[in-house]
Amino acid sequence: MQAVAPLVVLDDGPIRHITLSNGARRNPLSSKLISELRSVLVAAGNMPQLRVVILAAEGPAFSAGHDLAEIQAARGREDRGRAFFEALMADCAALMREIVRLPIPVIAAVEGVATAAGCQLVASCDHAISGRAARFATPGVHIGLFCSTPMVALSRNVSNKHAMEMLLSGDMIDAETAFRFGLINRVVPEGEALAEARAFAMQIASKPPATIRIGKEAFYRQRELPLDEAYAYASSVMVENMLHREAIEGIGAFMNRTKPV
Repeated sequence: MQAVAPLVVLDDGPIRHITLSNGARRNPLSSKLISELRSVLVAAGNMPQLRVVILAAEGPAFSAGHDLAEIQAARGREDRGRAFFEALMADCAALMREIVRLPIPVIAAVEGVATAAGCQLVASCDHAISGRAARFATPGVHIGLFCSTPMVALSRNVSNKHAMEMLLSGDMIDAETAFRFGLINRVVPEGEALAEARAFAMQIASKPPATIRIGKEAFYRQRELPLDEAYAYASSVMVENMLHREAIEGIGAFMNRTKPV
């Protein structure tokens, strides 16, 4: 186990467990946390023995979003915090992009509340499982700060009208509503999100690793393309995948009714 304040990192076979460990302060996405989290994610993507990342948290909140105390402190600077705010938003956006671009899947295991940038973090993950007591919100509108950057990830996960409902109202939604909106994949009994995430992670880890990496990259690239370009790109990926040794072995084994190696 590796403790990287405010994170705990544990590699367990093919799974990297990353736990936000500042539960007493509701796991705010401070500039330090953003930097450390991005570092351990990048490292995971470069370790061939790792197949999946699970992102969880200690305490009553998954993450309450940006560290407002840190933000208010920056206002005392000569530029009223502008340089700090620009760096913070750029670093946070880089973190969210890193999750999407990571060659292995990232699963969020959510217990408690995930609000503002914390909700953005959940939306940025490839898969999300929550306990039944979890709650989600983009509440910036209540304090004069529209959740514009969380909007990017949110609007790529849920329908436009559901995203606008969350962004305009700032209201908390429960786990069942988040599931209905498409923000999370599964709702499990309270306290069981991590176990369910691990079970799904092991299922992913049993698949051919290069195939998963190829598929994740292709999924995010094609969805941003016009239809004709998406099919052209996906077709080229499919051809290269067919020539990969995993597909050669897997298809051959299927045809011969043997177990692929």
